[in-house]
Formats: sequence, C-alpha cells, structure tokens
Amino acid sequence: MESLVIKVINKVGLHARPAASFVKKAQSFASQILVENITKNSDKVNAKSFVKILSIAVDHDNDIRITADGDDAAQALQGLKELIDNNFGE
Repeated sequence: MESLVIKVINKVGLHARPAASFVKKAQSFASQILVENITKNSDKVNAKSFVKILSIAVDHDNDIRITADGDDAAQALQGLKELIDNNFGE
C-alpha cells in the first residue's frame, strides 16, 4: 500500500469537471484507490466513485491523501498526482 499527500490547487477544488477527470483517471488503474480530505478530516472514500469524491467536499487549497493498494499502485499515485499538478487539464 502506498500513499501521498497533495494540495489541490484547482480554484473549484474537486467538484464537477475536475472530480469527473479524477474519477476517470482512478478507474484506469486496477488498484484499489482511496482518497481522504485531510483539511476537513473526512472519511476515506473510493476514488473511483464520483458521488463519493463529491461527498468529501475538496475545496481549493485543501490537502488530500491518496492511498493505492495493488499491482499498479505506484503508477496510480503518479498518474493522479500529475492530473492534479496539471490542474486537471484546465
């Protein structure tokens, strides 16, 4: 199991389009991927569920922890980190 903490810099956080992009990227990996909003002390939720991602209410400048467990865990974390660092392609 691997994890990383990253600050979400997107101006709307993980809502609507950025959340959809995040979920789509997470779904492209076989590993189990969980996300929690550290800033708001949220529960860990399934990163492959759009509704669950919205439920942790990630806003601009919130810190999230992404945890991946599986054969492609390292690639999953790297892919999601790049997506966030590149502002979800916006």
